[in-house]
Amino acid sequence: MIAARLKNAGKEYKTGDTSIVALAPTTVEFRTGEITLLVGPSGSRKTTLLSLLGCVIYPTAGEVWVGDTCVSELPEKKLAKLRLEHIGFVFQGFNLLAPLNALENVMQPLILQGMNQKNAKKRALELIRTFNMEDRKNNLPRNLSGGQQQRIAVARSLITNPQLVLCDEPTASLDQSSAKQVMEMLRDLSRENRAVIIVTHDMRLNKYADRTIYVTDGKISEEPIEDEI
Repeated sequence: MIAARLKNAGKEYKTGDTSIVALAPTTVEFRTGEITLLVGPSGSRKTTLLSLLGCVIYPTAGEVWVGDTCVSELPEKKLAKLRLEHIGFVFQGFNLLAPLNALENVMQPLILQGMNQKNAKKRALELIRTFNMEDRKNNLPRNLSGGQQQRIAVARSLITNPQLVLCDEPTASLDQSSAKQVMEMLRDLSRENRAVIIVTHDMRLNKYADRTIYVTDGKISEEPIEDEI
Protein backbone atom coordinates (compact mmCIF):
# COMPACT_ATOMS: atom_id res chain seq x y z
CA MET A 1 0.00 0.00 0.00
CA ILE A 2 1.31 3.46 -0.88
CA ALA A 3 1.49 5.74 2.16
CA ALA A 4 2.96 8.76 0.37
CA ARG A 5 4.23 9.72 -3.05
CA LEU A 6 5.70 12.58 -5.01
CA LYS A 7 4.65 13.04 -8.64
CA ASN A 8 7.07 15.31 -10.50
CA ALA A 9 7.25 17.33 -7.29
CA GLY A 10 10.02 19.88 -6.92
CA LYS A 11 10.93 22.81 -4.70
CA GLU A 12 12.60 26.08 -5.65
CA TYR A 13 13.37 29.19 -3.65
CA LYS A 14 13.78 32.64 -5.16
CA THR A 15 16.32 35.16 -3.91
CA GLY A 16 15.98 38.32 -5.94
CA ASP A 17 16.43 37.27 -9.54
CA THR A 18 18.09 33.99 -8.55
CA SER A 19 16.27 30.67 -8.29
CA ILE A 20 17.72 27.97 -6.04
CA VAL A 21 16.63 24.40 -6.77
CA ALA A 22 16.17 22.69 -3.42
CA LEU A 23 14.69 19.54 -4.96
CA ALA A 24 14.57 18.71 -8.66
CA PRO A 25 11.24 17.38 -9.99
CA THR A 26 10.94 13.96 -8.40
CA THR A 27 8.62 10.99 -8.70
CA VAL A 28 8.87 8.42 -5.91
CA GLU A 29 6.58 6.25 -3.81
CA PHE A 30 6.83 5.12 -0.19
CA ARG A 31 5.02 1.95 0.82
CA THR A 32 3.69 0.69 4.11
CA GLY A 33 5.60 -2.20 5.61
CA GLU A 34 8.97 -0.66 4.71
CA ILE A 35 11.72 1.33 6.36
CA THR A 36 13.26 3.71 3.83
CA LEU A 37 16.52 5.53 4.53
CA LEU A 38 17.22 8.90 2.93
CA VAL A 39 21.01 9.31 2.87
CA GLY A 40 23.38 11.84 1.39
CA PRO A 41 25.90 14.53 2.32
CA SER A 42 25.00 17.59 4.36
CA GLY A 43 23.24 20.11 2.15
CA SER A 44 22.01 17.45 -0.27
CA ARG A 45 18.36 18.46 0.40
CA LYS A 46 17.31 15.33 2.29
CA THR A 47 15.39 17.48 4.75
CA THR A 48 13.61 19.26 1.88
CA LEU A 49 12.32 15.90 0.69
CA LEU A 50 11.25 14.97 4.22
CA SER A 51 9.54 18.35 4.67
CA LEU A 52 7.52 17.86 1.48
CA LEU A 53 6.43 14.40 2.63
CA GLY A 54 5.57 15.84 6.05
CA CYS A 55 3.44 18.60 4.52
CA VAL A 56 5.60 21.20 6.23
CA ILE A 57 6.30 23.01 2.94
CA TYR A 58 4.44 23.16 -0.36
CA PRO A 59 6.04 21.99 -3.62
CA THR A 60 6.78 24.65 -6.21
CA ALA A 61 5.70 22.22 -8.93
CA GLY A 62 4.12 18.79 -9.15
CA GLU A 63 2.05 16.89 -6.61
CA VAL A 64 2.58 15.49 -3.12
CA TRP A 65 0.17 12.78 -1.97
CA VAL A 66 -0.36 11.40 1.53
CA GLY A 67 -2.50 8.30 1.20
CA ASP A 68 -5.32 9.19 -1.15
CA THR A 69 -5.07 12.95 -0.54
CA CYS A 70 -3.23 15.35 -2.83
CA VAL A 71 -1.86 17.91 -0.38
CA SER A 72 -0.11 20.25 -2.82
CA GLU A 73 -2.81 22.90 -2.77
CA LEU A 74 -4.59 22.21 0.52
CA PRO A 75 -5.14 25.32 2.64
CA GLU A 76 -2.90 25.57 5.69
CA LYS A 77 -5.62 24.65 8.20
CA LYS A 78 -6.45 21.42 6.37
CA LEU A 79 -2.74 20.71 5.97
CA ALA A 80 -2.20 21.10 9.72
CA LYS A 81 -5.12 18.75 10.41
CA LEU A 82 -3.68 16.16 8.02
CA ARG A 83 -0.25 16.39 9.69
CA LEU A 84 -1.80 15.93 13.11
CA GLU A 85 -3.96 12.96 12.15
CA HIS A 86 -1.94 11.07 9.53
CA ILE A 87 1.78 11.79 10.01
CA GLY A 88 4.07 11.03 12.94
CA PHE A 89 7.31 12.96 13.41
CA VAL A 90 10.45 11.84 15.27
CA PHE A 91 13.38 14.26 15.65
CA GLN A 92 17.07 14.08 16.55
CA GLY A 93 16.52 16.51 19.42
CA PHE A 94 13.43 14.61 20.67
CA ASN A 95 11.38 17.87 20.81
CA LEU A 96 9.63 16.86 24.02
CA LEU A 97 7.88 19.65 25.92
CA ALA A 98 10.08 20.35 28.95
CA PRO A 99 7.31 21.30 31.47
CA LEU A 100 5.35 18.10 30.72
CA ASN A 101 6.12 14.61 31.96
CA ALA A 102 6.50 11.63 29.64
CA LEU A 103 2.82 10.64 29.77
CA GLU A 104 1.64 14.19 29.15
CA ASN A 105 3.98 14.52 26.16
CA VAL A 106 2.52 11.39 24.56
CA MET A 107 -1.01 12.68 25.21
CA GLN A 108 -0.50 16.02 23.44
CA PRO A 109 -1.53 15.08 19.87
CA LEU A 110 -4.81 13.66 21.21
CA ILE A 111 -5.44 16.80 23.26
CA LEU A 112 -4.82 18.89 20.15
CA GLN A 113 -7.39 16.75 18.33
CA GLY A 114 -9.93 17.65 21.01
CA MET A 115 -10.00 14.41 22.99
CA ASN A 116 -10.77 14.82 26.67
CA GLN A 117 -8.00 14.39 29.25
CA LYS A 118 -9.33 11.11 30.66
CA ASN A 119 -9.48 9.26 27.34
CA ALA A 120 -6.21 10.77 26.10
CA LYS A 121 -4.46 9.67 29.28
CA LYS A 122 -5.86 6.13 28.99
CA ARG A 123 -4.69 5.73 25.38
CA ALA A 124 -1.29 7.27 26.06
CA LEU A 125 -0.71 5.00 29.05
CA GLU A 126 -1.57 1.92 26.99
CA LEU A 127 0.98 2.97 24.37
CA ILE A 128 3.68 3.80 26.93
CA ARG A 129 3.27 0.30 28.37
CA THR A 130 4.09 -1.24 25.00
CA PHE A 131 7.35 0.74 25.03
CA ASN A 132 8.20 -0.53 28.53
CA MET A 133 8.23 3.04 29.85
CA GLU A 134 5.36 2.92 32.36
CA ASP A 135 7.79 3.29 35.27
CA ARG A 136 9.03 6.55 33.72
CA LYS A 137 5.63 8.02 32.83
CA ASN A 138 5.82 10.75 35.48
CA ASN A 139 9.39 11.77 34.68
CA LEU A 140 10.12 15.12 33.09
CA PRO A 141 12.24 14.93 29.91
CA ARG A 142 15.35 16.18 31.74
CA ASN A 143 15.14 13.15 34.03
CA LEU A 144 15.12 10.66 31.14
CA SER A 145 18.12 9.30 29.29
CA GLY A 146 18.52 10.07 25.59
CA GLY A 147 17.25 6.63 24.64
CA GLN A 148 14.25 6.97 26.96
CA GLN A 149 13.41 10.42 25.57
CA GLN A 150 13.51 9.05 22.04
CA ARG A 151 11.24 6.16 22.97
CA ILE A 152 8.73 8.63 24.39
CA ALA A 153 9.10 10.74 21.24
CA VAL A 154 8.37 7.68 19.09
CA ALA A 155 5.35 6.85 21.26
CA ARG A 156 4.07 10.41 20.83
CA SER A 157 4.46 10.12 17.05
CA LEU A 158 2.27 7.00 17.06
CA ILE A 159 -0.55 8.05 19.38
CA THR A 160 -2.78 9.08 16.45
CA ASN A 161 -2.01 5.80 14.63
CA PRO A 162 -0.46 7.40 11.52
CA GLN A 163 0.44 5.36 8.44
CA LEU A 164 3.42 7.62 7.73
CA VAL A 165 6.24 8.07 10.28
CA LEU A 166 8.98 10.56 9.38
CA CYS A 167 12.25 10.54 11.31
CA ASP A 168 15.00 13.17 11.08
CA GLU A 169 18.30 11.72 12.38
CA PRO A 170 16.53 9.80 15.18
CA THR A 171 19.66 7.98 16.39
CA ALA A 172 22.30 10.70 15.96
CA SER A 173 22.28 11.59 19.66
CA LEU A 174 22.11 8.00 20.92
CA ASP A 175 24.69 5.44 21.95
CA GLN A 176 24.78 2.08 20.22
CA SER A 177 22.48 0.31 22.68
CA SER A 178 19.83 3.05 22.63
CA ALA A 179 20.03 3.37 18.83
CA LYS A 180 19.46 -0.39 18.53
CA GLN A 181 16.37 -0.21 20.76
CA VAL A 182 14.88 2.70 18.82
CA MET A 183 15.55 1.10 15.43
CA GLU A 184 14.08 -2.23 16.50
CA MET A 185 10.97 -0.31 17.57
CA LEU A 186 10.78 1.50 14.23
CA ARG A 187 11.29 -1.77 12.35
CA ASP A 188 8.43 -3.39 14.27
CA LEU A 189 6.24 -0.36 13.58
CA SER A 190 6.88 -0.56 9.85
CA ARG A 191 5.64 -4.15 9.93
CA GLU A 192 2.35 -2.89 11.39
CA ASN A 193 1.29 -1.45 8.03
CA ARG A 194 3.22 1.80 8.36
CA ALA A 195 5.76 3.51 6.15
CA VAL A 196 8.81 4.66 8.14
CA ILE A 197 11.11 7.15 6.39
CA ILE A 198 14.39 8.09 8.04
CA VAL A 199 16.84 10.86 7.15
CA THR A 200 20.22 9.76 8.46
CA HIS A 201 24.00 9.88 8.28
CA ASP A 202 24.16 6.90 10.65
CA MET A 203 25.44 3.88 8.75
CA ARG A 204 24.50 1.64 11.70
CA LEU A 205 20.95 1.83 10.35
CA ASN A 206 21.64 0.14 7.01
CA LYS A 207 20.82 -3.32 8.34
CA TYR A 208 17.32 -2.19 9.33
CA ALA A 209 16.42 -0.68 5.95
CA ASP A 210 14.20 -2.30 3.34
CA ARG A 211 15.17 0.40 0.89
CA THR A 212 17.69 3.24 0.59
CA ILE A 213 17.25 6.44 -1.41
CA TYR A 214 20.35 8.53 -2.07
CA VAL A 215 20.02 12.30 -2.27
CA THR A 216 22.62 14.68 -3.68
CA ASP A 217 22.30 18.26 -4.93
CA GLY A 218 18.53 18.02 -4.79
CA LYS A 219 18.33 14.89 -6.94
CA ILE A 220 17.42 11.39 -5.82
CA SER A 221 18.59 7.96 -6.91
CA GLU A 222 18.08 4.40 -5.74
CA GLU A 223 21.67 3.61 -6.70
CA PRO A 224 24.60 4.47 -4.41
CA ILE A 225 26.31 7.78 -5.10
CA GLU A 226 30.08 7.65 -4.98
CA ASP A 227 31.48 9.33 -1.86
CA GLU A 228 28.02 10.42 -0.81
CA ILE A 229 28.96 10.57 2.90
